[in-house]
Amino acid sequence: MLRPFSRFILSSIFFTAIIYSNAQQASTNKSNPSVSKPDSTAIMAKGKQVFLNTCKACHGNPAFPKAPALQTLATAAPRAILNVLDNGKMRQQAKGLTEDQREAVSEYITHKLLKKIVLPKDAYTNFAFTGNDMRFNYSGWGSNLEGTNFRTAEQAGITPENVDSLKLKWAFAFPDESEIRSKPAIAGNWLIVGSGSGEVYALNRQTGKIGWHITAANGIRSSIVVAKEGNTYTAYFADGSTFVYAVDVKTGKILWSTRAGVDPLAMNTGTLAVYGGKVIVPISSVEVAVAADSTYNCCTSSGGVAALNAKTGEIIWYNRVVPKATAQGKKRNGKPFYGPSGAPVWCSPTIDTKRNLVYIGTGENYTLPTTNTSDALQAIDLNTGKTVWTFQATREDAWNIACPLIVNCPGYKGRDLDFGMAPILVTGADGVQRLLAGQKAGIVYALNPQDGKLLWQTRVGKGGMLGGIHWGMATDGKNVYAANADNIFALNPDSPAIKASPGIYALDVVSGKIEWYTPSPKVPGNQAYLGANSAAPAVIPGIVFAGSNDGHIRAYDAGDGHILWDYNTIQKYTTADGIEGSGGSIDSPAPVMVNGMLFVNSGYAQFGEKPGNVLLAFTVKN
Repeated sequence: MLRPFSRFILSSIFFTAIIYSNAQQASTNKSNPSVSKPDSTAIMAKGKQVFLNTCKACHGNPAFPKAPALQTLATAAPRAILNVLDNGKMRQQAKGLTEDQREAVSEYITHKLLKKIVLPKDAYTNFAFTGNDMRFNYSGWGSNLEGTNFRTAEQAGITPENVDSLKLKWAFAFPDESEIRSKPAIAGNWLIVGSGSGEVYALNRQTGKIGWHITAANGIRSSIVVAKEGNTYTAYFADGSTFVYAVDVKTGKILWSTRAGVDPLAMNTGTLAVYGGKVIVPISSVEVAVAADSTYNCCTSSGGVAALNAKTGEIIWYNRVVPKATAQGKKRNGKPFYGPSGAPVWCSPTIDTKRNLVYIGTGENYTLPTTNTSDALQAIDLNTGKTVWTFQATREDAWNIACPLIVNCPGYKGRDLDFGMAPILVTGADGVQRLLAGQKAGIVYALNPQDGKLLWQTRVGKGGMLGGIHWGMATDGKNVYAANADNIFALNPDSPAIKASPGIYALDVVSGKIEWYTPSPKVPGNQAYLGANSAAPAVIPGIVFAGSNDGHIRAYDAGDGHILWDYNTIQKYTTADGIEGSGGSIDSPAPVMVNGMLFVNSGYAQFGEKPGNVLLAFTVKN
């Protein structure tokens, strides 16, 4: 059992890695010849002064809620901040700054020194986009509006008969990265994929060479969606500070960008969805981590969902998950507590075209009072943005990173049992549609999509802060395949009789009965937590693909769960872009299968896992 203090230490390490850059990295980089300037103390001092004189008037000022707070900006890479000052939305505000000042403030905001990274000429190739075969297009978190993570045999080109012939074709290394979490979209012969530094690349899917790239204002934590209208192909994505972008796939030109979040500390993790002329954007916040600052007035942000006009970026409606926060009494230091707050939407929205609904999952409340919309599944009207129904799985879950020791802890036994994965809309063998979702509590639910009534629920794991079901499931209509993490560093301390059981589960869609379970294989020499199956799986006829914290990507027989193919991605790679590449843990998105190829992200360092920086492309033998 993980004790509360251990949970606090783990969470502090995790969120500090996300929100606050490692100060030691700046010190270490002083001896690295690729760093632009060696004197980090002087640079940070100069950057702080520029921020105070030029930026603070808006960023952190309640009068400018659309200006991301410093804590949100800190999640970006310095290259991304500098690009926004040089070429992006802030170029007018920064026009009076010298280039040295722009670089210094970029480094101060992110607490990282800029590195001079120059890709070799042979990393690039001619870009030509002349239309594509719609059979092989792929985009979004779950490959379709229903979020099933399913591909047909024709689309995938991979079968149980040829899966063991999969061989590495190429590797692409993302410069200066330690985790790869943006799932690529497929548009014709090109992959559109993002990086934690805010770079978005069009890669030739046969060679891994770069056709074009652009830089967003913040890191890309989600997948890319490509939508076709007439002969126009547009890539949509959100960055970590909730700026949403529309990019012309044929030219790499940014058509528009809009900040969707209404709170200064709003952020984005989930992949957006595009349907009916609207871009549906899930909103979470970094306030769950900023609460560690005992001087911070915690907490006021809310999870949300925004609908933007797909052609212009104009906000059509915004659904706030919890009511506006008000003062709720005093903390131990005499300052006011605010609430309700939290219920972030970490997951990607699912679209029900028949009922005209958007389905989301929510997280815990950050402070008291708790609401009935936390740790819940919700249906939202696609036209109006109004909530239609709510199914709450766990009540009274109030938690933030300050727990249990810092004054901003709500003083409640919160367990942080989010719905972090996108709900799945699927029709079972009986012809009945169900909404399926897995919770970090280790439970899979089936709901009536019309009214949110519970049809069945099945426990597959002990659950905890890092899952249970963390990032997702997949379904072929017969079974739903759930990746259960049960990470030993973050298990739910409740119900000690329930044992951790990481691995891949197959559940009957109609009944919820467990059809098979394959435990996460034990890899000699690995710490036990690396065996967790946290990443979302994907399924094609006869095969379930799933990655693991141990860096292995595996193909499981969909009928009985035995392993058909296994590849260890933790190794060094010669890369298509000439940057040093290495594999690491596999977490977050599912792999992508298209026309005999398999694309896998490798590298994830947030939870003490193995860092890495590569996108790997495998191909079956012809």
